[in-house]
Amino acid sequence: MVQMRPNILVMDDDPGIRNLLEVALKQEGYDVQLAESAMDGLEILRRETFHLVVLDIKMPGMDGIEALGRIIGEQRGLPVVIHSSSVQHKDNYLAWSAADFVVKTGDLNVLKESIARILTNGGQAAAYG
Repeated sequence: MVQMRPNILVMDDDPGIRNLLEVALKQEGYDVQLAESAMDGLEILRRETFHLVVLDIKMPGMDGIEALGRIIGEQRGLPVVIHSSSVQHKDNYLAWSAADFVVKTGDLNVLKESIARILTNGGQAAAYG
């Protein structure tokens, strides 16, 4: 039986971050698809199945908090990891719906550990804070 690799959607407007995450997550054994905006990401989510979304907050047009609300409304069980340098959004009540909130740093280990933990736990949200 062929084991299906977890499919992750990365939504971030910064091409450098998108590419960095694509390489790092593929090295971890995940299939990765990229979206350069929240609107693009939501459109991709309507067409394809994912196991997890990595979501930036500060993006032009629709920000990540609004996108998170739409993801929850359309695909309630899909875990979302907020990956942002905007720590002030961590206290936004809607951000609490995310499976985790990981602050962007040069070290991707915290993000990779969070993703692995969430996927291992069947998408269950972790209490963060």
